Amino acid sequence: MSPKPAYSVVVPVYNEEAILPELYRRLTDVMEGLGEPYEILFVNDGSRDHSLQIMHALHRQDPRVKVISFSRNFGHQMAITAGLDYARGDAVVIIDADLQDPPEVIPDLVAKWKEGYEVVYAVRTEREGETWFKELTAKLFYRLIRRITNVDIPLDTGDFRLMDRQVVETLRAMRERHRFMRGMSSWVGFRQTGVPYRRQARFAGETKYPFNKMLKFALDGITSFSYMPLQIATYLGFGIAALSALFIVFVVIARLSGLQAFAGQATTLVAVLFLGGIQLISLGILGEYVGRIYEEVKERPLYIVSKTWGVEGPSVPPHAHVVDVSDSRRMPATDRKEKQENAPQPQ
Repeated sequence: MSPKPAYSVVVPVYNEEAILPELYRRLTDVMEGLGEPYEILFVNDGSRDHSLQIMHALHRQDPRVKVISFSRNFGHQMAITAGLDYARGDAVVIIDADLQDPPEVIPDLVAKWKEGYEVVYAVRTEREGETWFKELTAKLFYRLIRRITNVDIPLDTGDFRLMDRQVVETLRAMRERHRFMRGMSSWVGFRQTGVPYRRQARFAGETKYPFNKMLKFALDGITSFSYMPLQIATYLGFGIAALSALFIVFVVIARLSGLQAFAGQATTLVAVLFLGGIQLISLGILGEYVGRIYEEVKERPLYIVSKTWGVEGPSVPPHAHVVDVSDSRRMPATDRKEKQENAPQPQ
C-alpha cells in the first residue's frame, strides 16, 4: 500500500474528454507545488464519451491518479459522495472538472486549513461566461435558502472547498439520498472560513447543469434543510379560511342590504377554482416531502461502482455497492489490450 496522502482531490467527471488532459496538467502542477504526497480521485459518473479511457490512461502514467467508475449516471452529488468515501487524505479538496474553479486556488485553501480551519470554502466574487439569468437565479437561490433554513450556508459558494479528515468522516456517516453537499458541509459545523476567487468560464464543452437540473438541485437543497414550503401551505390554508369568513360576513350584509353584486355562477366558479388550485399546490408540496421519505425507506445503495483503478480505500463504502468486473468485454480498450498482451500464447 502506498503512503497515506496528505491531500485527496475529488473530481466528479461526466463527459469531459476535452478538458481532462488540461485539468490533470494544472492539478498536478499545483499539487506538486505543495510538496506533500497527494492523490487525485476521478469519479466517472457514467460518462458516454471517452472520459473513462482518458482517466484510465492518466492512471497508467501516474499512480497517484485513482479512478472510480459508476455503473451509470448517478448525479454530481453522488459522485462527490463516492469520492469522499474513497479519499484517504488528511484534507480532501472537491473541485469540478470543467476548470471553472481554478486549481490554482487550492494552495489558498490549504493555507487556511493549516491555520486551523476544518472547512475552507471558495467564495465566487465574479462569474465569467455565465448568462445574467443564471447569475441572478443563483444569487436569489443562495439568499432564499439562507433565509428559510436554520443552517448558515455561505452565500455565492459551490462545492469547491477543502475539508479536514474529521469533517469527511462525519459526512460519510450521513447517507441521505437527496444530497446537497454544500449545505451538508455547513450543517456539520466545525471551524469554517471562506477564500474569495474569480470563477472562470468553462474551459471546453457544455454545461452539465441546464435549467431543469438546476431547478431539481434547488428543490433538493430547500427540502433537505427546510420545512418552510410545508409551513407556507399551512399559512395559505389559514389565510384563505380567514378571508372566506370575512367574505361570508360581507355577502350576508350585502344581501340584507339588497345588493346583488355577488349573485350568479361566475363568482362560485372562480372561488372553487381558486380553492382547488391552492389545494393542488399544497398536495404537490406535501408530495415532494413524501416522495423523499419513500426514497429513503427503500434503502437502495447511493451509487454502484462498476470498476476502480488504483483505489486503496474501503472495499465497500457504507451504503454503496461495488460490482466486480471480471468480464474483459466491459473493460476500457486499454485494459482489454493489456489483458490480451499478457495472456499465455498457444504453443
